[in-house]
Amino acid sequence: MQQKKIGIIHPGEMGSFVAASALKSGQAVFWAADGRSAATRDRAAKLKFADAGSLTDLCEKCAMIFSVCPPHAAETVAEQVIKIGFKGLYLDANAISPQRVQRISQKLSAAGIQFVDGGIIGLPDWETGNTWLYLSGEHAADVADCFSGGLLKARVIGDQPGKASALKMCYAANTKGTTALICAVNAAAEALGVREELQRQWSMEGTALAESAPNIIRRVTAKAWRFSGEMEEISSTFASAGIPGEFHAAAAEIYRRISGFKDTAGVPALDDVLAALKK
Repeated sequence: MQQKKIGIIHPGEMGSFVAASALKSGQAVFWAADGRSAATRDRAAKLKFADAGSLTDLCEKCAMIFSVCPPHAAETVAEQVIKIGFKGLYLDANAISPQRVQRISQKLSAAGIQFVDGGIIGLPDWETGNTWLYLSGEHAADVADCFSGGLLKARVIGDQPGKASALKMCYAANTKGTTALICAVNAAAEALGVREELQRQWSMEGTALAESAPNIIRRVTAKAWRFSGEMEEISSTFASAGIPGEFHAAAAEIYRRISGFKDTAGVPALDDVLAALKK
C-alpha cells in the first residue's frame, strides 16, 4: 500500500491518538503548529508528527485532512479548508449530528473535496485497542486503509455520510448522557439534604453507584466543556429522528455548569462540583 500524507486538525488528546494510529500504520502524518499552544506542540513533537507550519501549508502538502476538534468548531474548520483551496479527501471525525454532517458534506463536495463521515467510539486507548472509528461515505474505505496497523480499529458501515455520526450520537447519548444524569441526581439530592440517605440506599441494593458516583462526577469535569456541545448535537439528532431531545439539551446545561473546572489542577472536590451544579 502506498504511503499517504495525512494532515491532522488538531492533535488534541483524541486527535493525537487518531494521528498516531495512522503513523503506526505506515502513513506520513503532518500538523500545523502556527497558533497552537505549547502543550499541543509538545504533544505533537513527542509523537513525531511533522510540522507543516500553517494550515495553508498543511492543505497543500497532504492528500488527506482529518478533522478531530470540539463539536462547535467542526463547520468552521471545514470552511477554512475550503477557503484555502484543498482538493483532496476530508474526514470529519467530530461528535456532531448527522444534519450538521450533511451540511459540511455538501459544502466540501461543492468545492471539489471528497468527504468521509467518521464517528469515534471509545477513549484514546494506547494499550488495548478498544477504540473504534466508524466510517461512512463513498470514499470511506480509503480512510479505513490508513489504519491497518494502528491501535484504532476502523470499520466502514455505509456509503452515505451521516450514518457514522448517527451511531456516535446514539452511543454517546447513553454513555455521556447517563453521566450527566448521575451528576444531576446527586446535585438534587445534595440540595434537598438526602444525598447521604441516597448513597446508603444504593449501598443496600448492592449497586455500584454508591461507590462510583462521586468519582464519576469529579472526573467528568475535565471534559465537561467539550461534552456540553456534544449533548446539543445529540439533542438535535434525536429531534430529527422524532425522539424528544430535551433530556440531552438539559444534559448540555449540566455540563456547562461544571465546565469551569477545565483548567483546575488535579480533580476538584465533590462538594465544589455539586455546588457548581446547583447554581
